Amino acid sequence: MKLLSKPLCVAALGGVVWMSGIVLIDRAKAQARQVAAEKTAGQAFKNVTTSTLKDLTVADFIASMGVISADLGLDCADCHPAAGSDKVDWVFDTPRKKTARKMVEMVAAINRTNFGGAQFVTCFSCHHGRLRPPTTIALDTLYGPPNPDKDDVIAPVEDGPSAAQILDKYIQAVGGAQRLAGLTSFVAIGTSLGYGGFGGGGQFQIFAKSPDQRTVQIVFKDHPERGNSARAYDGHTGWIKSPRGMLGEYEVTGGELDGLRLDALLSFPGQIKQALMNLRAGSSDSIGDLDVDVVQGTGPRGILATLYFDSKSGLLVRIVRYEKSPVGRVPVQFDLADYRDVGGIRFPFKITFSWLDGRDAYQLSEVKTNVPIDAAKFGKPVVETK
Repeated sequence: MKLLSKPLCVAALGGVVWMSGIVLIDRAKAQARQVAAEKTAGQAFKNVTTSTLKDLTVADFIASMGVISADLGLDCADCHPAAGSDKVDWVFDTPRKKTARKMVEMVAAINRTNFGGAQFVTCFSCHHGRLRPPTTIALDTLYGPPNPDKDDVIAPVEDGPSAAQILDKYIQAVGGAQRLAGLTSFVAIGTSLGYGGFGGGGQFQIFAKSPDQRTVQIVFKDHPERGNSARAYDGHTGWIKSPRGMLGEYEVTGGELDGLRLDALLSFPGQIKQALMNLRAGSSDSIGDLDVDVVQGTGPRGILATLYFDSKSGLLVRIVRYEKSPVGRVPVQFDLADYRDVGGIRFPFKITFSWLDGRDAYQLSEVKTNVPIDAAKFGKPVVETK
C-alpha cells in the first residue's frame, strides 16, 4: 500500500499519471491496465508528446513522473486540473505542464550537446525539491553542515577494503558461504508499521525462491477498504498490485522490471557476487551514527545499485537501486536492521522500503527457510485474505 510522507502525486507532462492516496474510477484503471504492458506512453495516453518520454514503457513513464514531482516538490494537482477527484482532466495543457515539457527537452539538449548524451544534468540539478531553483547560496548554508546529497555513481577508491573483501565479510556475517548455498527458499511473516501514522497493522509476507523469484504481499484484514497490495516477480515477469495507484494492478515493464529482478536476486546473500557486476568500493561513509563501507555495482540490464555495510559487523544495512529515466534516475531504497539468527542464517527482521511515491516499514515476526512455495505465488497477484 502506498503511504506518503507528503502528498507526492506525480506531476507533469500529459495523459495519465500515478496518483497517491486516491482511488480513481474503475473504468480508467481498467483501461490503464490493458495498455500498461503492450504500448508506449505516447500510444497509451493522450497528449504525451515530449520526445524523451513518449517512447517509454507505461511503467517507466509513470516512474519519470515521480522523478519530476519529487525534484520540484509538486503533486498531481499542480499540473492537472482537479487532480484528486473524479473530475480530473489529465489531458488539458496547463501553463505549468507546457513549461515542464520545455524544461525536459532543455535538459535533454544540455546533456546531448555538452556531455555526449550522458545524464549529467537532471531536474534535480537545479530544483532540489523547489519549484523555482535558487540562484544565490545562503551564507548559513555555506558555513553549515555539508550537503547530504550523494553522487549516484561513486568514485572507486583504493585506500580501504576492496569490494570483494567487503562482500566476503558480509557473507560470513550472515552465515557463511556454505550455509547460504543451502538456502533455496524462505517465507517471512510480519506486520506493516506504516509511515507518518498511516498504513500500520497490515499483515506482511515475503515469499522468495532461489535464484530470482520474490513476492511481497500486504493484507489489511481489519481494514479491507485500504485494499491489498503486492509486488511479484517469477524470474521473467513482474506484477504490481497497488489499489491506490493509477494502474491498480499491472504487469511491470522496463526499468522497474529490472529492479524487481535485482530485489529477488539480492534476497539470497550467497549470490550477491553473481547478481552484481562491475563491483567497486567507494569511500567510507555514514548513515546516522553508523559507519558504513560502500560497494556499487550494476545488475540486470545495467541497473545501478549501491550497497552500504556496517563497517563493524559487516551486515548489509541499506540498498539503493537506480532505474533509468530521461529526467533523472529513479531511486528505490531498502533499509535493513534487527538481524536475527534463523537456522544459522541472519535475516533482517526490520525492513523499510522507500520509493518516490511512499514508504513502507515492516517488522517480521517469523522466517521459515527451505520451505515449498507454490509457483502461483510469484505470478499475477492474488492476495490471500485469510
